[in-house]
Amino acid sequence: IAADGRVPAQAYARPFRSNGKPMVALVVGGLGLNSATTRAAIERLPAEVTLSFVPYAEGLQTWIDMARAHGHEVMIELPMEPTGYPDNDPGPYTLLSSGGADDVAVKLDWLLARATGYFGVTNYLGDRFATSDEGVTALMTNLRQRGLAFLDDGSMRRRPGAFARASADRVVDEEQTPAAILRQFNALEAAAKTNGAALGTGFSYPVTVEAAARWTAGLEARGLQLAPASAMTRRPGR
Repeated sequence: IAADGRVPAQAYARPFRSNGKPMVALVVGGLGLNSATTRAAIERLPAEVTLSFVPYAEGLQTWIDMARAHGHEVMIELPMEPTGYPDNDPGPYTLLSSGGADDVAVKLDWLLARATGYFGVTNYLGDRFATSDEGVTALMTNLRQRGLAFLDDGSMRRRPGAFARASADRVVDEEQTPAAILRQFNALEAAAKTNGAALGTGFSYPVTVEAAARWTAGLEARGLQLAPASAMTRRPGR
């Protein structure tokens, strides 16, 4: 919490002012593990694209500092228990559906101490963790106390909020071809024009970064405004 009372969800969010056009936001994740991919996302994508980083990344703070120097707001990815765990293992400090509030608190302390400068966190996997009322409640309470936003990839849409909250409308690169990703971007635009705003997420595959760089370049001409993901978050009860 800053001296002026602002919490990370406010202090580290990219400043944004709506121009009244339908808004689209994009989060590109999985960053920090592959240096070439991470550098490409930071340098090729517009500053309005939100970047999310793996907590296990070597040199994580350096990457986050570089991303923010390029104007991007950033998030940390929280590994959460998926179906098939432990054969399908997101790594150490995974939030477990059976862990309880104390386990969540201890693991969050470690995960969130990896770096500073992030406005919020997002899930990495976690469809099984999402079924745990105790685990999810403990997570959201902890994030609310820390003043962090929580964005999910759409899999935890029905869950209540952290300090601020959003769910993605679609994952853009489940099929990793330029044509398939473009179809998802077009669907995201259509959703934004229908609903006023739409949020997409993708992984930092080279094909995704390349497609996103091309797609974002033409948004303004198509009557849309590119927004940071933080502009999509809502404060519970606000």
